[in-house]
Amino acid sequence: MSLEDVMPKPAKPKPKAQTAPKKTGRPSKYTPEIAQEIVERLSNAEPLRQICRDEGMPAWQTIYDWMYRDDALGAEGVGLSRAIARAREIGYDKMAEECLELADTPKWGTKQVETEGGIIVTREDMLGHRKLQIETRLKLLAKWNPKKYGERLTHAGDADNPVAVQADISIFDAMLKNLEAKRQLGDK
Repeated sequence: MSLEDVMPKPAKPKPKAQTAPKKTGRPSKYTPEIAQEIVERLSNAEPLRQICRDEGMPAWQTIYDWMYRDDALGAEGVGLSRAIARAREIGYDKMAEECLELADTPKWGTKQVETEGGIIVTREDMLGHRKLQIETRLKLLAKWNPKKYGERLTHAGDADNPVAVQADISIFDAMLKNLEAKRQLGDK
């Protein structure tokens, strides 16, 4: 009898089932309700970072991660990126409408002026403040959506306005004549 006959045979290790690696970090807070609220608020011209500061909302980086994952899924995704892009376009239109409303609606404020007879309080339109609000919104719109709200600069011609290139080479004739005259004077 050998030692191998007496010793129990070690059990063969069972093959491990192939499982997905354990995910680390916090689970995603994504729900269709949160996504819908974000889309609605963006369409009302509320900035994404302001939305994300509210309690119960994810960080703005998380939303961009959701959009990235949604784009990676393609047709299988929920369409979050497209919904946010469309909501932002609607929000831009709302912001442009706000500019018109700001321009049309006077905003009254009080101003205190000290005189010899005492302090006089006057009521006046806060025109400078309204102008600043409008200009800020228009500049942001021009940056965010230049095709729609930016200054139109035409670099190429079209059927109505063809590009005409005009070259004036008469200056080169004058330069050549000047060089010839200098050479002739130098030869003498």
